[in-house]
Amino acid sequence: MSVGLLLITHVGVAKNLLDTADRMLGSYTTKIKTIEVPLDAETESISNQARQLLEELNQGHGILILTDLYGSTPSNIACNLITTPDIQLVAGINLPMLVRTLNYPDLTLDELVNKAISGGKDGILQCTCKTTT
Repeated sequence: MSVGLLLITHVGVAKNLLDTADRMLGSYTTKIKTIEVPLDAETESISNQARQLLEELNQGHGILILTDLYGSTPSNIACNLITTPDIQLVAGINLPMLVRTLNYPDLTLDELVNKAISGGKDGILQCTCKTTT
């Protein structure tokens, strides 16, 4: 049993990140669901869908919600889902964050939140590349 993972993002973000992580990792044991929110979305229906997915993901170990842009519609929908301490939210999803999260399926919810944040931050680097002249 592990923490469930729900990605709530703008259209194309969750699917592309998850497809890439699938190809990189090959397999993972984390139970995961996605919702992609169109720009013209009816937020109440998306919220209802999200609540249903939370029920499906609940295995008794908590649920981590990852969203793309804090303050955006997907993030606002996710914020409204935080009704108990066993649901946590991290905004700013990127590929390093998702891969790090999927690589640690046995962590507690609080530990997984920290892994997600560190994966996201540690995956952002200024690169100095040699140039040829």
